[in-house]
Amino acid sequence: MDSIQSFKGYGKVDEIEQQAYQKKTRKRFLILGVSIAILIAVIVAAVVGTVIHKRNSSDSDSDTIPPTELTPAASLKAVCSVTQYPTSCLASISSLPNSNTTDPELLFKLSLRVAVDALSNLSNLPSKLKANVKDPRVQKAIDVCGVVFDDAVDRLNESISSLEVAGDGGKILSPSKIGDVETWLSAAITYQETCLDALEEINSTTASDTRRDLSNAMKNSTEFASNSLAIVTKILGLLSNFNMPIHRRLLGVGPAERRLLQEDANKTTSSSWAPDAVVAKDGSGQYKTIGEALKGVKKKSVKRFVIHVKEGTYVENIDLDKHTWNVMIVGDGKTKTFISGGRNFIDGTPTFETATFAVKGKGFIAKDIAFVNTAGAEKHQAVAFRSGSDQSVFFRCAFDGFQDTLYAHSNRQFYRDCDITGTIDFIFGNAAVIFQNCNIRPRQPLPNQFNTITAQGKKDPNQNSGIIIQKSSIAAADKNLTAPTYLGRPWKEFSTTVIMTTEIGSFLNPVGWKEWVPNVEPASTIFYAEYKNSGPGSDVSQRVKWTGFRPSLSEEEANKFTVQSFIEGNDWLQEASVEYQSTL
Repeated sequence: MDSIQSFKGYGKVDEIEQQAYQKKTRKRFLILGVSIAILIAVIVAAVVGTVIHKRNSSDSDSDTIPPTELTPAASLKAVCSVTQYPTSCLASISSLPNSNTTDPELLFKLSLRVAVDALSNLSNLPSKLKANVKDPRVQKAIDVCGVVFDDAVDRLNESISSLEVAGDGGKILSPSKIGDVETWLSAAITYQETCLDALEEINSTTASDTRRDLSNAMKNSTEFASNSLAIVTKILGLLSNFNMPIHRRLLGVGPAERRLLQEDANKTTSSSWAPDAVVAKDGSGQYKTIGEALKGVKKKSVKRFVIHVKEGTYVENIDLDKHTWNVMIVGDGKTKTFISGGRNFIDGTPTFETATFAVKGKGFIAKDIAFVNTAGAEKHQAVAFRSGSDQSVFFRCAFDGFQDTLYAHSNRQFYRDCDITGTIDFIFGNAAVIFQNCNIRPRQPLPNQFNTITAQGKKDPNQNSGIIIQKSSIAAADKNLTAPTYLGRPWKEFSTTVIMTTEIGSFLNPVGWKEWVPNVEPASTIFYAEYKNSGPGSDVSQRVKWTGFRPSLSEEEANKFTVQSFIEGNDWLQEASVEYQSTL
């Protein structure tokens, strides 16, 4: 049993490592900030000068002063200077035969190729390490590494493929395409970090040694992926906005949303979504299990496949792989249709694999259904639902468990009118995720344990991820909640969590937030904030005094964390026929 002081979560940060990191990052970010400011001025001047020069040349061949242009070497150095690892950026890209260019977009594509090659070199490493390990728990963690390495390669290749079809006469990528690539690169970094997390949660010498070996082997792949993300975020994003200003629409409730809102609250199957398969325990459908119904889904299908799951409890563990796209699961209501499982960490399953229902394939939608992990508090990490599905949507769903209930692992996700119940870190992960109009319900944990509602895992400063809770209700699951309860704790160095326009109950500890390492202030690089919350627990006068915590945001700052601004490409929410509020 873990006490308040000794509790260890999934992938706990080492205390000494954390303190050393804080000292190192202060100097790094001071230097990086100055470099970025200089770089932006240089690149914008070069781009503007080149555009003006070409325009003047087309108008007249006389009296035109050519601009000063960056040399290939200077251009590469400028591009790499925005990264966290400029030395590896320069060395890896300059060694390629076609790096003799001043085009930042081409340099970005080269950085992606370097990252893919480094990750591909890791493909055989897990099996080699596993052959030399006898501990079954470590073997299972290594298996997780094999899975997520493959996922990371896919995300990088997806980014490369999107660039190959996105060309528009040599123009800089569109803002929406840049948003996609930022998301996929962020996910690729998260996948690699998940490998290390799976080993870190095992308290053994073998696990520590294996993690060290993998971390050393992953040095290039993690640095190269980080470099690519920095380039697309800080260079291509800037040039895209310069050449192609973003005109965001204020998205309201369109025709599809109105159809959905006109449904009776108890009616679960929208007329706009005719089911392709019906699952019923009593035999009244085509299938008796969800797993059987999913066998009919075509891989990488662009057509939505709708499965209606009738009332009942379905004891199954479902894992929708990355090639299973556009699946929609519709139940008869979150208090009527349940998918239930009991996998857990104490019984030997890595946290990543404990999910009752897991999904990776893009475009997943769940509606009017409950996902449950029945393992209980004594089994510690036990995930009810894990999503790595890009542009996934959850409407009127319930997620029920104790520790680590909902794993919003990666990519873009949206939750509306959902109920989430749990104890420690029960909403966690590194997705770009917004919870809107949801009921968040901490419950009583084991004796001497505390509750933390969120644990956000942003590892790289350029990842576009974070946990945003908006217009929701945070209240005790029952009157028996006596454990110290907090809004969250920062899992990683750049952890980002914002609670805004949400009602918070009186049960909350007045300090609001909990440090990850006991009595050690989190890195100054985290971003934790509150904005115009209500209820007795919303008083920020006694909140933590962390450097990275903002007890109050301006309206302009808060707008950065709305659906309109935080989740790129809002059209996917319209297509999902889910009600949402795009602004504050």
